[in-house]
Amino acid sequence: MPRSTFIVTLDGPAGVGKSTLARKLAVALAIPYLDTGAMFRRLALALRGNADVGEETVRGVFARLNFTLSVENGESRLLCCGLPVGHEIRTEEVGLWAARIAGYPVVREVLKEAQRAVGARTSLVAEGRDMGTEVFPDACCKLFLDASPEVRALRRLKELESQGNTHTFAELAASIRDRDTMDRERAIAPLRPAHDAVIVDTSELSVESVFAVLLAHVKQKMPACFVRGLASRHAGE
Repeated sequence: MPRSTFIVTLDGPAGVGKSTLARKLAVALAIPYLDTGAMFRRLALALRGNADVGEETVRGVFARLNFTLSVENGESRLLCCGLPVGHEIRTEEVGLWAARIAGYPVVREVLKEAQRAVGARTSLVAEGRDMGTEVFPDACCKLFLDASPEVRALRRLKELESQGNTHTFAELAASIRDRDTMDRERAIAPLRPAHDAVIVDTSELSVESVFAVLLAHVKQKMPACFVRGLASRHAGE
């Protein structure tokens, strides 16, 4: 049965620029953006990085988080218990916690169910690590971003410095390599491109250059009905 919503998946390792580019794509396509990594991080924060507490406990904690998606003035926002998910999940420690709990079947099950439920209701740009391989394998358009650990560590260093946080390049590079190892080598839903994904190496490209490449691929895959709707919305602006 054909999908009634248009799903774009954007996968890739930590620090590759997925969030920035997914937001830009969502705005350009006039559809919501779903930050699935934020869902993992928020659950990891609630569990303090420990999912080895039993399936029933994990399900209970997840049920209390109550994730919803809000769109205001064209900007998508992930809410948890009615409040925007904020910077409390963006630390290096919580990132490693998220990678750790992602190896637990119950964690992936509850999050996959929640993510698919959102995608059944609305078209999306869904960003994460297994969107194209596990969560939305029938998505119309699948994209995968990559870059060397050194490039990603330097980008993260600049981002943290702009926020007044102090980390060394060596610390960030080590953290990213650890995260890569956990993501790529886990037994359940390891990080890898879908067989039909378009792979873009962002190491030597600017954000705008990568965005142009991704948008061109999305428009090629977009069904005619969505193209007409997008054109009419832009014409009315």
